Amino acid sequence: MAGKAGQVKKLSRRSFFKFVGGASLVGVSLNLAGCGEPLTPDKAVGGSGWMPTQYNAPGSWPTNVRGRVPIDPENPSIVRDDQKCILCGQCIEACEKVQSVFGNYKLPIKKEIVCVNCGQCIQWCPSGAISERDDINKVLKAIADPNITVVVQTAPATRIGLGEEFGMPVGTNVQGKQVAALRKLGFDVIFDTNFTADLTIMEEGTELVKRIKGELDKPIPQFTSCCPGWVKFVEYFYPDLIPNLSSAKSPQQMEGTLMKTYYAETKNVDPKKIFSVAIMPCTAKKFESQRPEMATAGKELKDSKVTPDVDAVLTTRELARMIKRAGIDFNSLPDDQYDQLMGSGTGAGAIFGTTGGVMEAAVRSAYYLITGQQPPSALWGLTPVRGMQGVKEAAVNIPGVGDIKVAVISGLANARKVMDQIKEGNAPWAFIEVMACPGGCEYGGGQPRASSPPSDEVRNRRAASLYTIDANAKLRNSHDNPQIKQVYADFLTSPMSEKAEELLHTTYISRAETFDPKKPESSKLY
Repeated sequence: MAGKAGQVKKLSRRSFFKFVGGASLVGVSLNLAGCGEPLTPDKAVGGSGWMPTQYNAPGSWPTNVRGRVPIDPENPSIVRDDQKCILCGQCIEACEKVQSVFGNYKLPIKKEIVCVNCGQCIQWCPSGAISERDDINKVLKAIADPNITVVVQTAPATRIGLGEEFGMPVGTNVQGKQVAALRKLGFDVIFDTNFTADLTIMEEGTELVKRIKGELDKPIPQFTSCCPGWVKFVEYFYPDLIPNLSSAKSPQQMEGTLMKTYYAETKNVDPKKIFSVAIMPCTAKKFESQRPEMATAGKELKDSKVTPDVDAVLTTRELARMIKRAGIDFNSLPDDQYDQLMGSGTGAGAIFGTTGGVMEAAVRSAYYLITGQQPPSALWGLTPVRGMQGVKEAAVNIPGVGDIKVAVISGLANARKVMDQIKEGNAPWAFIEVMACPGGCEYGGGQPRASSPPSDEVRNRRAASLYTIDANAKLRNSHDNPQIKQVYADFLTSPMSEKAEELLHTTYISRAETFDPKKPESSKLY
């Protein structure tokens, strides 16, 4: 396109759409669906072809330009490339309808741009304009420093997502290849976040039992706290329910803390020279790692030179980019094993990666913690909490306590409805699991994009892979993990001991002063 003085003016994607809409071109066929079969009404959303929702209705150009969600330039989790943005409004669709964040506050904003950092806008964006904040160079710099020990952990859901970036079928379990790739990239020590998923169950389960028995002055129901997007959502919109959140840190942060305390002490490594990395399916984990509450190791060691418990978080997509840039033939890698001490997890830890998984794992160990007996095999397949429904309920009979009612929620718009019910005093549940992303971590904001908007078909296939890992595991209860028994015997003493509370538990803050609340224009759920 010619500019002044014969110069060629770059035509951005956004300008192109504006040009086409304004020109009202007749006979021009625009295929917005990308590769795949031709777009048909029955395949318009989540199928092999895709169009932004507002383009699905019959009509002619110009289209209805709907805008975009605001993103703070300093947002630690997500960024936007304005050159790619086509103002289609899909980020708003996700933020408002799926997560009920956008539209629930009045303008002007008082302190900060409201964001729970979940990254679902990334998964819905058809043009790739929104992405995670790239922290690869920070990690490569640490790996290149011979004086630094770079310790990495991998979340449950990354192993069933990473393979898709290398052409493997959706849900393929590439745990061994992922470990091998991390070694080739130069990471010194590789641990499994499944270990601290099991540890989270021990701490969170013990806390739940104490609440139920009245040994802890905290309200029922107890909420899970392993999802940082959900925790921030409570801090923004339901600060009066913060006491209901479990004080247990997320598995990522527990592992980061133990890397610079337990691992450092056991292996005689200077914690000041440990660089802690987490490979996560989640963009909100980048935000979580930077919370001031998450610098426990330095406080425990009384050493201000010890960096935060997790120094950098990379998404599954970032790890894939690192592997590709390094020229590693991922598909041909032989399987490798995690380093031990904090490299072993149970089937219960693996299913943390899908909606209902935390609840199922917690119920297994809660049964043991209350009765002293192993849970019945029926609790190895708690069907009512499985599946992609936004809200699920179950009742588990535990001898000596009776029926414990639980609920499982994914998607924050679903959580909002349940939270409102709790505020009204109508809460029959003792324990509630909430994951911000619909379907759970397996389709988190940092996972490979499979379709846009994300489809339940992909979610179900990834979840099925995690349940297969659980079903095939030698150990399926968190309390049976020998490395969990070891960390308590050698370091933490017991669940919710004084040392465990100092290292593995935290507090949360109200963010209600950030904005004036506003009811959304529509409460329709996705």
